[in-house]
Amino acid sequence: MHPTIDDIDFQARQGSVAAIIQILNEHFADEGIRTRAIQDSGILQLLVEAPTADALPRETVVNQVRHVLEAISPRGINKVNINSRIVQEQQLLWLDEIKRGTKNSLLWSEPIVLKQPNPVARLWRDLRAPRQRNPFLDDVYKKKPASSRSAFWRGLIGGASLALLLLLVGWATKDWLGVELRLGSQETATSEPPPAPTPAAPTGQDPFVLAVRIAQQSVEDGKSASTAAEWLDLAVRWQRATDLMSEVPPEDERYPVAQDRVQTYAANKAMALAEAEKF
Repeated sequence: MHPTIDDIDFQARQGSVAAIIQILNEHFADEGIRTRAIQDSGILQLLVEAPTADALPRETVVNQVRHVLEAISPRGINKVNINSRIVQEQQLLWLDEIKRGTKNSLLWSEPIVLKQPNPVARLWRDLRAPRQRNPFLDDVYKKKPASSRSAFWRGLIGGASLALLLLLVGWATKDWLGVELRLGSQETATSEPPPAPTPAAPTGQDPFVLAVRIAQQSVEDGKSASTAAEWLDLAVRWQRATDLMSEVPPEDERYPVAQDRVQTYAANKAMALAEAEKF
């Protein structure tokens, strides 16, 4: 697996719906099946779509979904309702159709309960999971020549040594003269007021609105991105927009739209990472 900003497997184990969808789509890619999912009242509503009904045999699909999800064992998810239909253009309101009982649009529906792993085994697996990293920072560090890294450390050690020497000289001067050193004159203190603190970000900001703003800006910046650093920065912003959309609560009327945007933003992040790897 190529290194990414976020470990998809780890996110899926933590209960990320977007990560679960990505894993399921990769699993069913060769069979032409696409999945969508939304958490609703503690149940993971999963939609599986294919161009023909023959590509969605009930028993086979259910067994494969069960196998993948139990292998992931996502935290907080043990009830899943699998719904199947022929691929349709309409994407956002499929859950509303199911709730309204529009059965003509579904081929079949199957609720399942996932087996939960032993808590000790889950803890051990999470502890052994690789730490997430930012490949941009790692790659920048790896690309620096050895001489640059050596010069950096020499400069850091030299600066620390100089600061320590000045501190010792200051203390010696204080004891010798019998006066108390001052860090700055009174005139400087009065003429240069301390800088105003940076205002904190407003609390309670709507995550949906903020995610849309980040996404819009990322689309504009993506039109002119021409370096690996710029594409990696875009990938970070698409992940931020994905996380914000995931914060939209189920009771919000925009929740279905937010869940669809989660998938779209995740796909955009993957595209940005792919563009960065070309350099």
